[in-house]
Amino acid sequence: MSTQLRVLLGFTNAPDHQLEETAGAVIKGLTGNAAYPTPPVQLPAVQTALTNFSTAIAGQAQGGPAATADKNSKRDLLIGLLRQLAGYVQTNCKNDLATLLTSGFEAVTSSHTQTALGKPVIQTVDNGNTGQLLVKVKPIANAKCYEVRYAAVPAGQAPGAWQSGGLFTNSRSMPVNNLTAGTNYTLQVRAIGGSTGYSDWSDPVSHMSL
Repeated sequence: MSTQLRVLLGFTNAPDHQLEETAGAVIKGLTGNAAYPTPPVQLPAVQTALTNFSTAIAGQAQGGPAATADKNSKRDLLIGLLRQLAGYVQTNCKNDLATLLTSGFEAVTSSHTQTALGKPVIQTVDNGNTGQLLVKVKPIANAKCYEVRYAAVPAGQAPGAWQSGGLFTNSRSMPVNNLTAGTNYTLQVRAIGGSTGYSDWSDPVSHMSL
């Protein structure tokens, strides 16, 4: 007896940038997708909701409580549309994983086998914008996303406390923001997913923020 595939609804609690990534992937995946010819929500409406959400995120940085409330309202609207599409995809994927994944959504893993996630290896750390480091690791099998942490290492001093750099679905480009220019940072990455939850943290890599 096969297990019914289910769409992963983790985007409902994901950080804002990750929700943006999911929405973009779903719009791209469902556009012209013959497996899903009649989505219950028009994709241009989802694109509009995504654009409005992204604009509200940018506005939140300069605004106060009202801007935050506006962002949260637009986030809830986008999540509601994505939940409708998730249910449609789950019903129409014919219980085929490959078909489900073409939608841009991810599937819930139901394997009862203990599958330990591999330990990530940081391939590169590059400077992005001012106060930004871009971390790249090789993708890990069964990982749903990746978590970055960092600690400042002031010259001649012990490393500071670990800080969360966020969660990312794209292992090839993980931007860590709001760093102090001219300061060295130690970074580590771990994979999240599989049946064991988390991988070990990668070996630390140090880089100066510019």
